Amino acid sequence: MSTTYRAIVSSDWNECLAPCGPFDFIACAFPQLEPALTDIFRQYTGNRISLGQAVRQIHGLLPAPVTKKQMDAYLDQSFATYPGVPELIQWCTDSNILFMINTTGMIGYFQRIFARQLLPPVPVLSAHPMIRFPEGSNDPQRIYELYETRDKARNTEAVARRLEIPAEKIILVGDSGGDGPHFRWGAEAGAFLIGSMTKVSLDNYCRKHDIAIDLRFGPDYSAAEMSVEDERQINFMDLAGPIEKIIAA
Repeated sequence: MSTTYRAIVSSDWNECLAPCGPFDFIACAFPQLEPALTDIFRQYTGNRISLGQAVRQIHGLLPAPVTKKQMDAYLDQSFATYPGVPELIQWCTDSNILFMINTTGMIGYFQRIFARQLLPPVPVLSAHPMIRFPEGSNDPQRIYELYETRDKARNTEAVARRLEIPAEKIILVGDSGGDGPHFRWGAEAGAFLIGSMTKVSLDNYCRKHDIAIDLRFGPDYSAAEMSVEDERQINFMDLAGPIEKIIAA
């Protein structure tokens, strides 16, 4: 990463930038596991179990490893982002802003996304290694392994330190309680916090820890029922202006 970056956007993925869960590809490969996977996802994003506990439960359920072919079949069937997400990633690249996907999702899922050029390239990925394929030419330049939700903060901090990006030029994007530790670190460090379609679990975490979410983007599910129609009206390119103002301040 020889580019001199002006700022970092470190964002969650599932139900934050994309209308999917981190284990959906497993449910696609093994449909009988879908109810259990949904329950596990809700438990750790609601901070009722740790991510490590969730992964151990999933390991116990898997009848076989997920293959590259199965992952590609899932992407063919279901890959989607919220409107404007690929454009925002590209805008960040063109604006010398490092866009970092920082998620409890699986490294292998993103390896196949980038191999098939379903998203613009990102220089840094922070994700879980439970599913990981052999290194490919389209992989992000740096991949950080994430084992617990608190590792989001550690990995963002490591990237910022390496690139000498000050905290006030770090923008965190999250949606659920699983992003709570990331937001807590960001609030203490002085980063800018964006709630993307903020869920009750993130709102509760932030109130409990006296964390102010600086910007709430899209439908606020801490105050209303979830609405797919409302989500279809948003465009993540609308964040370009606020991000530019944050960096210029």
